Amino acid sequence: MNRIVDERTTFLLPLSRSWSRKMIPVRSSLILLAALGKLGSAAPAVSSTSITESVAIPSSTDSAALSVTTVPFASTDPNEPLWNIDSPDSAPSPIRGSLGASIMGPDNIPIDLENPDLFAPPTSDNGDTGNSKWPFALSHNRLQTGGWARQENIEVMPIATAMASVDMRLEAGAIRELHWHKTSEWAYVLKGTSQITAVDTEGRNFIANVRAGDLWFFPPGIPHSIQATGDDPDGTEFLLIFDDGAFSEDSTFLLTDWLAHVPAEVISKNFQVNNSEAFAHIPDKELYIFPSTVPPDDQQAPVSPQGTIPISYMFPLSTVNATQLSGGSVKIVDSTTFPISTTIAAAEVTVEPGAMRELHWHPTMDEWSFFIEGTGRVTVFASQSNARTFNYQAGDIGYVPAAMGHYVENTGNTTLRFLEIFNSDRFQDISLNQWLALTPPSLVKAHLNLDDETIAQLSKTKPTVIG
Repeated sequence: MNRIVDERTTFLLPLSRSWSRKMIPVRSSLILLAALGKLGSAAPAVSSTSITESVAIPSSTDSAALSVTTVPFASTDPNEPLWNIDSPDSAPSPIRGSLGASIMGPDNIPIDLENPDLFAPPTSDNGDTGNSKWPFALSHNRLQTGGWARQENIEVMPIATAMASVDMRLEAGAIRELHWHKTSEWAYVLKGTSQITAVDTEGRNFIANVRAGDLWFFPPGIPHSIQATGDDPDGTEFLLIFDDGAFSEDSTFLLTDWLAHVPAEVISKNFQVNNSEAFAHIPDKELYIFPSTVPPDDQQAPVSPQGTIPISYMFPLSTVNATQLSGGSVKIVDSTTFPISTTIAAAEVTVEPGAMRELHWHPTMDEWSFFIEGTGRVTVFASQSNARTFNYQAGDIGYVPAAMGHYVENTGNTTLRFLEIFNSDRFQDISLNQWLALTPPSLVKAHLNLDDETIAQLSKTKPTVIG
């Protein structure tokens, strides 16, 4: 005989896979609920005051409910680079696990070796972020008698809209001729010593020797020069940063270029010189970079009746003690320590093997980076599930637009050293670790399903570089 059950007097109670559809009468369920109620009333009540006052009461995270699982958990499968620049030529293959297939056509193996996370991306990559890597080795080089210059701007790296750069080399004694720019110029000396000169709008002058690891900064429109000293027999090499991604070194205002395009009689009249031959040997085109004699170390600027520039255009970053961290070190320089540098802030970071520059972002500033030594990788998170991983070697440029999350991981077995540079007067970043540590634990637990031990390990101060 079929038994008819009224659905209005029953409910479903899943007990096991085989009993998942059993129906239990309402009367039985009410008895069960009453019994549970008595058990609950037998437990002593704990006031909120006693929880606050007693140090023995566990953290509220012990009683915080886990978040309701509405999506699958993220994969914990390893996503490390599958090879490196020292791997054999046979190593690169666009295959990760069951994904991808081998290359059948021609291939540029050296490029593959340098970019394992582009060729065989981690499975956590998704969508598109724009190209965040540019090797200076791919920039056109301008060769001159006495040195060379190669640049990066939006023509070759469209994502880098806030800053552009020039890598410049001068042989001992060679001069980057007297010039000025529409933008400010920030410099980091990579090797050797550069002697710089300048004159400001008040007629005050400046001269200084800037050594490896030191900086200079010239505001927009300030005329200046750069000359390699003899400290290093090879001269000097330096990195120039300009606060405009569309900047071109070819648009520099050069002394010789200007006077080559001014009528001779106007030049004589301007300098109040009656000798018509006085300016007969002005170059008929720009010099840009040219050889000269090595300047003396004690070179002095002419005495100016207006005095010398009161705020130095040079900053001795090489002598600043780095902040030592568990996985490396950091030096930060901005207008708080280098007052004249009002449009560029920077950090010099070292990351030891196996360590990383922590997960972070910069709230309002794009980050332009330059890798000086070592190898590393960066994953850029651009929101809306867009993330892409890039590999970097010495001489490479990286770029992360404002607010995009990222990290810098040392993927080699030597120290990774790089510059973080910003079009700003102040260095600012947000640490993911610190953010979560200073957020109510129950909120963090609800989002990420972390256990209490993990939450307790979150750092309330920025780790910056994690060992």
